[in-house]
Amino acid sequence: MIRTRFAPSPTGYLHIGGVRTALFSWAFARKNGGTFVLRIEDTDLERSTPESVKAILDGMHWVGLDYDEGPFYQTQRFDRYKEVILQLLESGHAYHCYASKEELEAMRAEQEANGEKPRYDRRWRPEDGKTLPAPPEGVEPVVRFKTPLAGVVAWDDAVKGRIEFANEELDDLIIARPDGSPTYNFCVVVDDWDMAISHVIRGDDHVNNTPRQINILKAIGAPLPVYGHLPMILNEDGQKMSKRRDAVSVVDYADKGILPEALLNYLARLGWGHGDDEFFSIEQFVDWFELKDVSPSASRFNNEKFLWLNAQHIKAADNLRLAQLVAPRLAEAGIDPADGPCLAEVIALVKERVQDLNALALECDYFYARRAPSAADLEKHLSEESRARMGRFAGRLAELSDWNAEAIHALFKPFCADEGVKMGQLGMPLRVLVCGTPQTPSVDAVLALIGRDEVLKRMRG
Repeated sequence: MIRTRFAPSPTGYLHIGGVRTALFSWAFARKNGGTFVLRIEDTDLERSTPESVKAILDGMHWVGLDYDEGPFYQTQRFDRYKEVILQLLESGHAYHCYASKEELEAMRAEQEANGEKPRYDRRWRPEDGKTLPAPPEGVEPVVRFKTPLAGVVAWDDAVKGRIEFANEELDDLIIARPDGSPTYNFCVVVDDWDMAISHVIRGDDHVNNTPRQINILKAIGAPLPVYGHLPMILNEDGQKMSKRRDAVSVVDYADKGILPEALLNYLARLGWGHGDDEFFSIEQFVDWFELKDVSPSASRFNNEKFLWLNAQHIKAADNLRLAQLVAPRLAEAGIDPADGPCLAEVIALVKERVQDLNALALECDYFYARRAPSAADLEKHLSEESRARMGRFAGRLAELSDWNAEAIHALFKPFCADEGVKMGQLGMPLRVLVCGTPQTPSVDAVLALIGRDEVLKRMRG
């Protein structure tokens, strides 16, 4: 039974790397008829916040990655963690350590001075023939895991291939703090065991945690999941993306005019590919996705390519859905789409010209309210002569029995012939006068949508 999980820490926004991890875990479960679990790893009580939890849940909802179970919260499972810690203490796989912070700092300083790797020297680790000092009074101990002193921890990573760590390179990590609260690496192990996670798909910044977690899984007699560590996402400068420097909240992409399917499409291509396919649906991605096709190399986020892909999804999107997304943007500009042509029809005409929904709203606004032309456009396109010509063309438009793009277009050629001008000398002033900009789609289609009364009002006003 395939069971995957996405387990973010609520210490900030849900960012690009987190969504890519969630996407690959979700797609693997969906592809294999499995279960996708959402787990909130909130054991860092000082940094975890309700706002960050909300940002994670809102982000998952916006991108459309539905989870089958959860969200589960680690802070609600402390009794279970304490139960397993007690089992490890009783079985001899864990022990109490009374070393103070000052002792540990002195230990580290001495090791560094001797050119040694700083690590806990296992002074409180019980061993055959070793006499431990009496526990100091008034000191609450931590609980440390008794890492094997020899041997190798190895696994066949589903993305990176064979990975091995020597146990002698690993510390006796703390699994419970002096107040009894469990630590990250321990909670993850118990959760993955209890939730029967079959595949742990996560960023490769967790590779160093994996041997520690495998040793704990073996100590508690739990089956090992398959691990697959995804490559990092680099920013455009080739540096690792960080929450502070690069990443905005995923839901902020909605404010930037990005479609969620475009974001998922782009993230899917960061570290994974299906031939030369760039533009595809989430359904196609699930159908094609295999962990073996994930590259172990880091990928670079390219904003230009990202916006291009968003443009492709806007072109393919249903116009009524786009209208629902654009209407609030127009409302923020004081425009009510109900006071003009059908917004979905306007979008069908202009959406080929934009890369995001904010630009799409700008392309729609002059259908509902004439823009004020720039001084440069007025000077270039609306001389006294062209204004007079616009007046004469308005008369022709007023005489039309049918108001549609075809009927309007049929006026252009004979009018230009009568005036002795080229189409540009009619079309550009007409656009500036009616729309406030010389950059519009086919002017006959634009005029048809704006409507006869409004067009004549703008031309004569």
